[in-house]
Amino acid sequence: MDNTNLLEVQNLKLKFKTRQGYNHVIRDVSFYLERGETLAIVGESGCGKSLTTKVILGLVGKNAEIEGSIHFNKDGKVVDLTKLSEKQFETTIRGCKIAIIFQDPMTCLNPTTTVGEQIMESMLIHRKVTSKKEAHARTLELLELVGIENPVKRIKQYPHQLSGGMRQRIVIAIALACEPDLLIADEPTTALDVTIQAQIIDLIKEIQQRTGVAIIFITHDLGVVANIADRVAVMYAGQIVEEGKSDEVFYDPRHPYTWGLLSSIPTLSDNLNEKLYSIPGSPPNLINPPKGDAFAYRSEYALDIDFIEEPPYFQVTTTHRVKSWLLDERAPTVKIPEILAQRLALLKEG
Repeated sequence: MDNTNLLEVQNLKLKFKTRQGYNHVIRDVSFYLERGETLAIVGESGCGKSLTTKVILGLVGKNAEIEGSIHFNKDGKVVDLTKLSEKQFETTIRGCKIAIIFQDPMTCLNPTTTVGEQIMESMLIHRKVTSKKEAHARTLELLELVGIENPVKRIKQYPHQLSGGMRQRIVIAIALACEPDLLIADEPTTALDVTIQAQIIDLIKEIQQRTGVAIIFITHDLGVVANIADRVAVMYAGQIVEEGKSDEVFYDPRHPYTWGLLSSIPTLSDNLNEKLYSIPGSPPNLINPPKGDAFAYRSEYALDIDFIEEPPYFQVTTTHRVKSWLLDERAPTVKIPEILAQRLALLKEG
């Protein structure tokens, strides 16, 4: 494992046994995360992005079959998270070294317990404080850190007494309570309106700058991560099909699926009388994964070989890789969609 990396996922595979057969939800995924950086994992619902992070947290259940490795640098010692027991996860990893922000705060906050008690709970469990008095003081600091006004009042309130945006800030405070090295943000703005979404994104950026925590940001919307991610991994049908620095993925996308995701982001210049672009078709059934390139069946740029053989990764730069036969030197030259060309031109002008 590279000493500069906090996390290295290598050849990860995850499948669940069903009555119809094995559901291959993660298919040979590899990526890394450096300390203090933000990696965004984007893709449609069901592509495997959230399940990837659940494997990292040991939350996939006993019926899951896992292959590959997840190396995590824990206090200078590398541990393979796929080898840990549930007890080891609970006591040494989950909540203290790796924490998660869920997308709907009302489903993960206890309605019968004050928000202050919920923030203090993990500190006391993982012995990050020596007394309830110290936990109380630390909770007030966390409430200030996440932008909660009048923390002395809020610490005594229940989730239903707070707005949606404030509840999400409480969830972030809980995640930060034990000063984790890695923070997983799983669609943290989906349940919020656009104005509050922007505030939460800015808050996460500010917290990272102040604490140095590394972040994996899960979302279906590339537009959300444009200003927060250092690198972007695009997932489709349980695989990473494109990965690179944010500028590389946003300004020089190479995979047809990435083209589709970027084309579907609404902009202020869109004609209100025209329908937004959407990727045709539906993701494949991973109980019987398609032969070749899984996206070929939805792509107008598919080549004959896409239906026969799965493409390897092609390196565009040392930091930008793409899983598409279009990058093979023998492939014909294709033009990106006109709608995307226009949007990229506007981005470069702006």
